[in-house]
Amino acid sequence: MHVKAVLFDLGGTLIKTAEIPRIYKRILKAHGIMISAEKIAKAHRENEKSVDIVEGQAKHGRDFWLKWNSRILENLGIEENIEFLARKIDELWWDCADLELYPDVIPTLRRLKAKGIITGIVTNGLESDYERILQKLRLTNSFEVVVGVDSCGKGKPNREIFECALDRLGVRPDEAIFVGDSIRYDYEGAENAGLKPLLIDRERKETRAKSLGDLTEVLRYL
Repeated sequence: MHVKAVLFDLGGTLIKTAEIPRIYKRILKAHGIMISAEKIAKAHRENEKSVDIVEGQAKHGRDFWLKWNSRILENLGIEENIEFLARKIDELWWDCADLELYPDVIPTLRRLKAKGIITGIVTNGLESDYERILQKLRLTNSFEVVVGVDSCGKGKPNREIFECALDRLGVRPDEAIFVGDSIRYDYEGAENAGLKPLLIDRERKETRAKSLGDLTEVLRYL
């Protein structure tokens, strides 16, 4: 296989954040509402049981998260200013998320570009989110393509989102590697779309897939 492109997942692969309940807790605390991270985690799990996050974003975009946040607040027993708080959570999320790159990201991107390899991102996030993330991390112009769930109306593991990114690059599936941290969404999704899948497993816990302990190890597969 002659590799022309290496595509990456975003969250958990290139970036890390504070845990979701702690982000909610910080924002609610700033608005005078004190609730434990444990209660927020439980409310979040209740939402996940009945709502498909990927499909919801693909269909409803930003409105999905406003409705999601409203349901979290209702599950927490909050009765006042729900619409206002739901919007504030959405607005302040990335400012309160302790957003940072994994230390192996920049060295990997530099080495790939030095070899003339195209790089891109395929994420189950929305364009408005990943654009803000990349701007905050000063990576706005670091990738030739970035595709999210609202870019083509589908999310991982659906093959169409991978194909959307490859079409924009003019690269065949067998000419691309995809690196992500989820077996289902990233590894199996990319494999089913015909890309070479690699799992980023920095703690080296996974044995079901070809994995990388460090992103720079992707260079071995070029």
